[in-house]
Amino acid sequence: MGFREITLNLPTGYTEEELKDRIKKNLGVRDFFHQIENKSLDARKKDNIHWKIRVSVISEQISGENPVQHHPLEIPYKKRNKKAVVAGSGPAGFFSAFVLQKAGFSTTIIERGSEVRKRAEGVMAFETTGLFNPACNYAFGEGGAGTFSDGKLTSRTRRISKEKLFIISRYIDAGAPGEIAYLRHPHLGSDRLKKIVGNLRKEFLNIGGTVLFDTILNDLKIEDEKVTEALTDSGGMEGDFFLIASGHSAYETYRMMMRRGVRFRTKNFALGSRVEHEQQVINRAQWGRESLPGVKAAEYRLTSRGDGNLPVYTFCMCPGGNVVPSTAYRNANTVNGMSRYRRDGRFANAACVAAVDLERLKGRKMSAAEALDWLEALEESFYNYSDGYKAPYCGISDFINKKEPFSSAESSYPLGLKTSALWELMPYEISASIREGLKEFCRKIRGFETGIIMGLESKTSSPVQAVREKDMRCSGFKNLYMIGEGSGYAGGIISSGADGIKAAVKIIESAG
Repeated sequence: MGFREITLNLPTGYTEEELKDRIKKNLGVRDFFHQIENKSLDARKKDNIHWKIRVSVISEQISGENPVQHHPLEIPYKKRNKKAVVAGSGPAGFFSAFVLQKAGFSTTIIERGSEVRKRAEGVMAFETTGLFNPACNYAFGEGGAGTFSDGKLTSRTRRISKEKLFIISRYIDAGAPGEIAYLRHPHLGSDRLKKIVGNLRKEFLNIGGTVLFDTILNDLKIEDEKVTEALTDSGGMEGDFFLIASGHSAYETYRMMMRRGVRFRTKNFALGSRVEHEQQVINRAQWGRESLPGVKAAEYRLTSRGDGNLPVYTFCMCPGGNVVPSTAYRNANTVNGMSRYRRDGRFANAACVAAVDLERLKGRKMSAAEALDWLEALEESFYNYSDGYKAPYCGISDFINKKEPFSSAESSYPLGLKTSALWELMPYEISASIREGLKEFCRKIRGFETGIIMGLESKTSSPVQAVREKDMRCSGFKNLYMIGEGSGYAGGIISSGADGIKAAVKIIESAG
C-alpha cells in the first residue's frame, strides 16, 4: 500500500466525483482512499478563482512515500486524589478542565455566566429590549466570548499541532462539520456553536466533571504562596490546583488577582472600531461578481503601516454577519462581530484597529491596573456619549474627511446607531492612524469607502499580561495558573484552548 500527497486546482463549485476524477488522472490509479489535508481559495485572478486542495491518497497502485504521521495528544490516566478548580468555561477553561478530568483529577468548572441556552435567550432579550443582563451577554457565559463571535478556528502559531488536533477532533465529535479539519480558514458559526459547546459540556459531565453556572469567583484564599480555596458567591471551593480562564473582559477578576499579589504587566493591544458594508460590495470587489458557486461569501484581510502612524489592520472579519453589542458591563458600550455558519446575511463587517503601545501613547510608564482603568474609562465614555448602547457611527468617507454625517444608515447592529464625529471619541493618534489606514483600504478594495464605521472595538486582545513561570504558574505561586486570552498569552479559540491544554499537561506532569 503506497501513499502520495498531491495539490490540485479545482473550480469553486466542484463535486466529489470531479475531485476523484482529478486524482485518478493525476496519479493514474483506479482504486484509492483519499483525504483532504488543506483547502484554500485562490482569488488572486478574478477570471480564475479556484480552490487549491492538498489531498492525501493511499492506494495499492502507488509505490514509495509514507503517510505523514500526526501524533495525538497523550493524556495519561491515573487515579488521583487531586482536585482542580477552573474559573471560566471558554476554550482555555474548558479544554484545561477536560484534559485534567481525563487524566484522573476531580475537576470543577465555575462560570459566572449561564449555560448556553439560557445565555442565548439573554442575548436575544438584550438585542430586543436594550436591557443588559450581567450573566447572559456576549462576553460572559458558557463557551466564552467566542460562542457569539463566528467561531473562527484560525491560529497564527505553528507550535501547537497536538493541541490543535485535539481541539479540532473534539469539536467534530461534538457536531462541528468535518471540513474544519482541512479548511485554511475554518469557522463554526455562532448558530452551530451553541449546540457544540453544549455537547462538549455533556461529554465533560459524562467523564465525571462538574460545571457550576451563574457562579462568580470573588476572591482567592492564599496561604504560603499557595491558593487553598476559591471564594465564590455560591460558597468556598477547596482544591489542589486553580486555573483562572476569565477571558479579557472580567476586569474585577483582574483587580482581585492583583490585590492577591498576582503580577501583571502591560502589553501591546489593538483598539478601533467596526467597519460594515453590504456583502455584495465585498463580493464584487474580491471576486468580480456577486456570487461564486461553492463559496459562502467573500472575505478580506487588510493591513496598513501608514506614514509615521500606528500600524492599522482588519481583524475578525465576519462575512454575511452582524455587528453586535459586546459589552461585559452595564455602563460600557463596545461592539464586536459575529456570523452564522452559512454566512448568508446582507452585511459584512470587520474590526478596523490600530496597534497600541499604551505607554508610548500616554508618554509614561503605566502599571497593569492603570491600563485597565484607562480602557474601562474609554468604554464607559462611549456609553455616556450614546446614553446607552447605540453605536456612534459615521461613513468611512466621513471619517477620512472629518465630516460628521447628518443622515441615517442601514446596519445589522440591533440597538441602533447615533451619528457622531467618531474620530473625536478616540485618542488622536489612534484615530489619525485609522484614517490613514482607511485611505489605503479604499485603494485596495473597490467600494470600501461606501461602508460605515461604528462603535468601539476594544476586545481584540488584552492590554495586560500575567507574569508566568516556564511551567505556566503565576509567578510567586505554587498552584495558580492564569490561562487563555485573559492571561495575555493567547487570542482566539484555538490558541486559547491550546494554552489551557498546555497548562493542564504541566499540572499532570507536576502531580506525577
